[in-house]
Amino acid sequence: MATTTLLPLTALILLLSLQAQAQNPAAPAPAPSGPLNVTGILDKNGQFTTFIRLLTSTQVATQLENQLNSTTEGFTVFAPTDNAFNNLKAGTLNDLSTQQQVQLVLAHITPKFYTLSNLLLVPNPVRTQATGQDGGVFGLNFTGQANQVNVSTGIVETQINNAIRQQFPLALYQVDKVLLPEELFGVKPPTASPAPPAKTSSGGSSKNDTVASEPSSDKGTSGGVRTNVALGFVIGLGLACMGVIS
Repeated sequence: MATTTLLPLTALILLLSLQAQAQNPAAPAPAPSGPLNVTGILDKNGQFTTFIRLLTSTQVATQLENQLNSTTEGFTVFAPTDNAFNNLKAGTLNDLSTQQQVQLVLAHITPKFYTLSNLLLVPNPVRTQATGQDGGVFGLNFTGQANQVNVSTGIVETQINNAIRQQFPLALYQVDKVLLPEELFGVKPPTASPAPPAKTSSGGSSKNDTVASEPSSDKGTSGGVRTNVALGFVIGLGLACMGVIS
């Protein structure tokens, strides 16, 4: 009799369990996150059209996104707004070679992930992705306090106004000035003037002067000889006449 009562009870529990599963289906597993799209993040935030164009044309965006998938240090990007580029002197970007445009973009990226608070603790200058190219430093200097952080290249200084993304492996900050590297936009040292032509040595000059003066010395000597001969002729003639007369 006990066995007969137990079987319907077990069936009832199983039925209730199946109804609960049907009403509350298991949540699907989260889809694996794809590679970070730096230009896509910037595009969603707007006002970064020029920087996106530079990232794309120099192929820095592709290289950065590939490295973000395997980095253990992360990256920090400082993105100038369109107004920052508009405030540059006309022709600034067009005057740069392709290599210099790459260096300019890389100078806005550090090969390490930094939060805003971290940036106030790092030793200056902080190396960028452009550091070491052509032997240049291409470093960034950070100063400030509390939540205010300033970044400087030695030519340009501006405040970091907006943290677009601050999650490892990518920190992305808005800056309102283009971070012009001193290596590209600093005052160039004056070019050395050509060496003056070599002067004639004093010994050669004396030799020439001596040679030039020799004819005048000979001329004076021959003139004196002719004078003495004429005088002797006159004296001899006078003596001869005196002898005739006597």
